[in-house]
Amino acid sequence: MNNLSLYGWNDALFQLKQTSQYNHLSHGRVSAVNKTNYEVIAESGLLLCELTGNLLYGRSLFELPCTGDWVIFQPLDDSKGIIVDILPRKHTLYRRKSGTISERQAIASYVDKAFIVQSLDANFNVRRTERFMAQVLEEDIQPVLILTKSDLEFNRHQVDGSLKHISRQMPVFFTSILSPGTILPVRKFIKPGESIVLVGSSGVGKSSLINALCERAVLPTSEISQSSGKGRHTSTRREMVLMDDSGVLIDTPGVREFGLALDNPEALADMFDVADFAASCRFKDCTHVNEPGCAVIEAVNNGVLEEEVYSSYLKLRKESWYFSTSEHEKRKRDKSFARISEEAKKIKKR
Repeated sequence: MNNLSLYGWNDALFQLKQTSQYNHLSHGRVSAVNKTNYEVIAESGLLLCELTGNLLYGRSLFELPCTGDWVIFQPLDDSKGIIVDILPRKHTLYRRKSGTISERQAIASYVDKAFIVQSLDANFNVRRTERFMAQVLEEDIQPVLILTKSDLEFNRHQVDGSLKHISRQMPVFFTSILSPGTILPVRKFIKPGESIVLVGSSGVGKSSLINALCERAVLPTSEISQSSGKGRHTSTRREMVLMDDSGVLIDTPGVREFGLALDNPEALADMFDVADFAASCRFKDCTHVNEPGCAVIEAVNNGVLEEEVYSSYLKLRKESWYFSTSEHEKRKRDKSFARISEEAKKIKKR
């Protein structure tokens, strides 16, 4: 038997379940998504579940269950079931689906904290950290930067300096799986019932970090490639791991590209400390690009705001504006199509 409160089940979720027409059936949390089924952790154990036809064909790919979702299912036997409903998502980490302009992809839902994992080698990239952080903050998820492989030689002063504009907004941990003492503070930072998603590039040590946090080998890891010096792909899917007497860890495959899927690009100004200067701009609708009297540009010219930080802000804002505008247009088209469909149905009834 599983205690689902360890996986995050609470009174608020219970109330959500009561709004479903299937509230008399069993519930569980999606721990992994396979090509044709879903692994669901329920009180009775782990089940392999498929979707009802209504869910499979009545919803878009974006709306189908992702790791972390809470679902209601009809048990078929002790190991199988049929998912009949999905509870509304909260605190969901998204990304822009690769190869698209405005389509979202859900990575994990009901997330409390996101561990942005980077290694202190050639992989270290502040711009990548900013990108992950922006998306995490969008859904009111607490970002945490985990720097791995601190046993390697690196310039601590240089690293701290490059992170100063974002380290005020999230904790930063320097870790090495070869030094258990560096893992302990991270483990203490995870509270019972919390859900933590780990994101980052391949080879940064996400799976190794999870094993170290759990103090046992729960996920496979691979050695560093001798030819490229980079870690080989280990995680091939998003899956959930329960820590002993603590929270839930969600491992994710390494990503080469993490496209932003922000609804509110203007929020980036707060993340990059641009908002502090923007309040003094001559024009309220200043875009901080070429307007006269722009306090942000003045701060860059005076060296108060780093030019690299400013350039990164403009780049992410432009990408976010493009996504949010495209998403808005897509929603307008969907609403128009739905309205036309309803009108067509009324005509047929006449």
